[in-house]
Amino acid sequence: MASTHGAAQVLVASNRGPVTYTQDETGALTAKRGGGGLVSGLSAIDPESGAVWVCSALGDGDREAVRRGVAEPGVRMLDIPADVHHDAYNGVANSALWFVHHMLYQTPLEPAFDAEFRRQWASYETYNHAFAEALAQEAAEGAAVLVQDYHLTLVPRMLRELRPDLRIGHFSHTPWAPVDYFRLLPDDIAARVLHGILGADRAAFLTRRWADAFTECCDAVLGPDASSGTRIGVHGLGADADFLRARAHQADVDERMTTLREQIGTAPDGTPRRTVVRVDRTELSKNIVRGLLAYRQLLDDQPSWRERVVHIALAYPSRQDLAVYRDYMTEVQRVADDINERYGTPGWTPVILHLKDDFARSLAAYRLADVALVNPIRDGMNLVAKEVPVVSDEGCALVLSREAGAFEELGDDAVVVNPYDVVATAAALHQALSMPGGERAERTKRLAAAATALPPTQWFLDQLRALEEA
Repeated sequence: MASTHGAAQVLVASNRGPVTYTQDETGALTAKRGGGGLVSGLSAIDPESGAVWVCSALGDGDREAVRRGVAEPGVRMLDIPADVHHDAYNGVANSALWFVHHMLYQTPLEPAFDAEFRRQWASYETYNHAFAEALAQEAAEGAAVLVQDYHLTLVPRMLRELRPDLRIGHFSHTPWAPVDYFRLLPDDIAARVLHGILGADRAAFLTRRWADAFTECCDAVLGPDASSGTRIGVHGLGADADFLRARAHQADVDERMTTLREQIGTAPDGTPRRTVVRVDRTELSKNIVRGLLAYRQLLDDQPSWRERVVHIALAYPSRQDLAVYRDYMTEVQRVADDINERYGTPGWTPVILHLKDDFARSLAAYRLADVALVNPIRDGMNLVAKEVPVVSDEGCALVLSREAGAFEELGDDAVVVNPYDVVATAAALHQALSMPGGERAERTKRLAAAATALPPTQWFLDQLRALEEA
């Protein structure tokens, strides 16, 4: 009997794929290729492997492309019904699993895992099963499959049942919750999530802290040694230095730098103003509001910095289809406006806030940064903490939350803060702004070296090799 298996020797599965489609008024479709570590990694694989990326159609353009049979080479996009995707993505992945792993719930009021959540969970199962079936169809005998993130926690077990011959890995890009917080999830669903990931030959994480938390949850929820059949790995994704340095010196970045310098201005004595830079999505975990409050506290506690420093806050939209994220962006704007109204002068705007995504502007801000503020409540890694030292023109001091995954690699050369402590973060900003130039330059060199130790292509290939060995 002829094999019904596909030809792909290497497969990646993720909610968001490497390409998106838009449809114009004439009905014509345009494809836009994305970047990131997975794209870089797949590009390094032998073309003869017939690598395939399985992803979900996310918008109307994507769904229309699938219906017309339009596809990029090596990409299989799934036209999962929009309502099923919405339930799985927004109802479960982003409103439950994300909140649990980032410890974001206001527990007196939430979560409440009611009948509506159970209905959404059924969609999450359907969504995961669609991925498992597609991977089973596309994979060659004994192929390696790398499943990505909290959207697809059930896929490894489902795929194992369909194709026991495959080598399956799962990678978590988020933190992993400690046992007591993870057990906010209903008992059966907590078990399903863990059991799903343990269907993989290998489960990998960004830091040892998150890996250990996962195995502790397995022991507590499923029983001692529950994870013993799955190898646990750690791969700390680094910055792509070659790409960043080249991209940061293109003409559009130089143009953004000119504009930002005009907005920053000079101090009353004619000296350049210092800059505190943050670049984030307006995700609740990024702690942008407390960062602004800490900057306000700095201006209160250290009035000598007034008119001598500017906070460049690039806070780009995230998950605006969820009301809690829209409300958070509104609060970011409100606090920034309050600081500018309270302290601003005709020649000085204390906070320069941009809410529209612009990668060239982000790189310009990186280059101009005297201080980079990275203070997440919790973060799987946080690449901004790694990218700024790589790109900074004059060297920058890094104010870093101890709850960022990047703390494990960068903490020794950062000014480390408790992300909830506004007063201490203000003091850290003062320390960073006051750091002598020589010390700042030396720290930046060490930060950049640590930040680029495992660039995206190597990060991906290391996982692939480890899975093959498993």
